[in-house]
Amino acid sequence: MSQSFTVDDLARILREGAGEDGGIEQSTLDISFAELGLESLALLEATVLIGQQFGVDLDDSVLTDVGTPRELIRVVNEGLAATAVG
Repeated sequence: MSQSFTVDDLARILREGAGEDGGIEQSTLDISFAELGLESLALLEATVLIGQQFGVDLDDSVLTDVGTPRELIRVVNEGLAATAVG
């Protein structure tokens, strides 16, 4: 069974790490993290939790390379696909 990282997963992880989810939902996927009020520390904590819970190690550059929830979800799912193949 293939695992995927969803909008709900991202919102849950942000709540766990930062205490808030930034209003992450389908309608806000293309709004920047900054506009959603999520600071880099919240995103850093999210990347750590993603690594722990999904086994996808995200490079620190992810924090500067992705600007929206949709982009982060895509990167995590690419990482999941790569670990499933390898």
